[in-house]
Amino acid sequence: MIYRVVVEVTLREGISDPEGATIERALPALGFTAVSAVTAGRLFRMSVEADDDEGALATGRRLAERLLANPVIEDAKVRLEQRVG
Repeated sequence: MIYRVVVEVTLREGISDPEGATIERALPALGFTAVSAVTAGRLFRMSVEADDDEGALATGRRLAERLLANPVIEDAKVRLEQRVG
């Protein structure tokens, strides 16, 4: 079965986020005065072949741990977006 897996990588709490800070500083000039606490991250979507939901999630977790996220400064959240087939 094919699953659509999403991995969201964000900086850990307390780690400086210069990209998020830059975006936040630009918001008032664009008219977004009610937006704050902006953080930046990365989102990865992939198709994973697995026997079941848990197998697809496990593959996504292993991929996040080994390649997509730096565990020293980043957290990774893995979720299923949909079952493709």
